[in-house]
Amino acid sequence: MRPEEKSMDKLVALCKNRGFIFAGSEIYGGLANTWDYGPLGARLKNNVKDAWRKRFIQERHNSFEVDADILMNPRVWEASGHVSSFSDPLLDCKECKMRFRADNLIDDFDPDAHADGMTKAEMFEYIKAHSIPCPHCGKHNFTEIREFNLMFQTFRGVTNDAKSVIYLRPENAQGEYVNYANVQRSMRAKLPFSIGQIGKAFRNEITPGNFTFRTIEFEQMEFQTFCHPGKDGELYDYFKEYGKKFYEDLGLAPEHLRYHDHEKLAHYAKAACDIEYLFPFGWGEINGTHNRTDFDLTRHKEYSGQNLDYTDPFTNETFTPYIIESTYGLDRTVLALICEAYDEETVDPEKNDVRTVLRLSPAVAPIKVAVLPLSKKLGDKAMEIRDELSKFFMCDYDETGSIGKRYRRQDEIGTPYCVTVDFETVGDAEKPADNCVTIRERDSMAQVRVPIADLASYFDKKFVF
Repeated sequence: MRPEEKSMDKLVALCKNRGFIFAGSEIYGGLANTWDYGPLGARLKNNVKDAWRKRFIQERHNSFEVDADILMNPRVWEASGHVSSFSDPLLDCKECKMRFRADNLIDDFDPDAHADGMTKAEMFEYIKAHSIPCPHCGKHNFTEIREFNLMFQTFRGVTNDAKSVIYLRPENAQGEYVNYANVQRSMRAKLPFSIGQIGKAFRNEITPGNFTFRTIEFEQMEFQTFCHPGKDGELYDYFKEYGKKFYEDLGLAPEHLRYHDHEKLAHYAKAACDIEYLFPFGWGEINGTHNRTDFDLTRHKEYSGQNLDYTDPFTNETFTPYIIESTYGLDRTVLALICEAYDEETVDPEKNDVRTVLRLSPAVAPIKVAVLPLSKKLGDKAMEIRDELSKFFMCDYDETGSIGKRYRRQDEIGTPYCVTVDFETVGDAEKPADNCVTIRERDSMAQVRVPIADLASYFDKKFVF
């Protein structure tokens, strides 16, 4: 199916009904744009994390993972510029009182307008000149654009005075920057080296939407590479390509990915580029790669009073390292994988037999193998096989309904292989057991007979990322 043929309503329904993603606090009426990952969603999410760790930490030289706290000294956010300038350009509809991001209004009206290159005044003039209507009520009667800080404030201690204000982190990156010297010293790291982290971040988004694409709580897979000034340009280009290859290896089609270079750069950036995925609702950012120069370490040197310079052991040159950042939105990546994998396939046109199948890569599929006894009488042997295979990867067991319906249930949750235990597997008084099972492959629906003793080795290389 092409992206435009896929319905977000169907995807949301599948995620809820099959245990991928639930609305947050649903029994209390929910909380706008908070989402809980169910058993299959949590497993899918963890598989993506494992793939990221393998590609970015395990397989790379001089690459180290940290797990920094969500709550940090508020001076961190002053140094980073978040306290003074981390905001969205917002305006309100005077008719229906709904609030919108000005750049989103413009980009939704005309994707070629490139609102990210406009100033606040230019955005407001564009909205007026083109009479862009309110998406909610259709009127054109907006307030002027105001800046709205995106950081969540909270308080440390028992009194709510200004001295006790701290923030929920709006990004993971600062946890890597403030630990740069600790990692460099303890790991005896030489430039270039990288620090990665997977963790939660929080942004007080006014205009969340499109399921899990834009939420107030989300997870990032952050990767920061510290390098010599002068080496930053080639590393920036390298990580743009490296990120796209990572997404293709996860299962996203190359034609559904594109680069979007920023026209208007953030205060810290020398160059910036997003990788965007073609969702059913349009192109959306899933990765950002930035050349942050020496901005971050210079600012933390200034605000902390600590020396964060690097002395090259070969040249004795001392300098502040440059940083190439490559950030991967975990929730958006999971959503992209579900969108990409969703398919409705006509099996028998005459009978109007259509199966829903989630063509997830075996490496990230939540359940790798489902063990299905042809009859409940074969349950003991099937469960024995399931218990053995589950020592190596996630397995499911299902003995309810016809074998055809059970295959379809597994197709719908993306299980790449089903193992069917039949009466030939266990034999009877007239015919000895052949100790083989039937493996059915999800995408082709092809079947092959394999000895039970060979199952683990058969699957061994099929789930490697």
